[in-house]
Amino acid sequence: MLLSDLEKSINSLLQITEFDDYAYNGLQVAGKPYVKKVVGGVTASLRLIQEAIQVKADAIVVHHGLFWKKQSPVITGWIKNRLDLLIKHDINLLAYHLPLDAHPIYGNNAQLASLLGWKVTGHFGRDNLGHLGVFKDNTFTHDELTTHLTQKLHRSPLVILPEVTRDIKLLSWCSGGAQSYFEEAIQAQADVFITGEISEPEVHLARECQVAYFACGHHATECGGVSALGGWLEQTLGVTFQFIDIPNPV
Repeated sequence: MLLSDLEKSINSLLQITEFDDYAYNGLQVAGKPYVKKVVGGVTASLRLIQEAIQVKADAIVVHHGLFWKKQSPVITGWIKNRLDLLIKHDINLLAYHLPLDAHPIYGNNAQLASLLGWKVTGHFGRDNLGHLGVFKDNTFTHDELTTHLTQKLHRSPLVILPEVTRDIKLLSWCSGGAQSYFEEAIQAQADVFITGEISEPEVHLARECQVAYFACGHHATECGGVSALGGWLEQTLGVTFQFIDIPNPV
């Protein structure tokens, strides 16, 4: 299909004009005008680009692209190396940041809920990126939730528990580096907060406010969105899609 049609379709699905993002959403690097095979990944790293070349991809779709609005415009070093490969092999690069976090079906947060067996009951935070929910079936203790997250996300979370824990009734979560959403999750009366990363202040907040904090990995919590979007691309647009996971411990 035409690259222009591919971009238009994804842009429309994810409603990118509704977001005041600090990333550039949509086409970031133009390559060949026709697309048959699309590779998806979390970040437009050099290794992902190399893998896409090996499988003869015409386009790469990622959550974390190459260009951010406060970034230096100078093209040197690592970004030049990545761009050189994309241009040499005529590969398109499309990136979707907050729109891919927020989508109610294909977004990272919606996919976390689907993977982990949670029912979404509300939202909080900027652009309603923070999600509130409950367990669909089984209830979990903190230890059981730790095991469940480890099994589903294939990595052990860093868990900060308050001295006095309470039953988990209301879940809150936001994928990626969403430490700043923790206070709003507390205000929403959540019993736990699940995200990708944690900073030093959140440890004290968790202990003092009696809300458990689960840092499950930025990368691990943001694999679902691109993968789900790829399924939509195959079913709706008829392109071939392959998700390539480049492991990341963060």
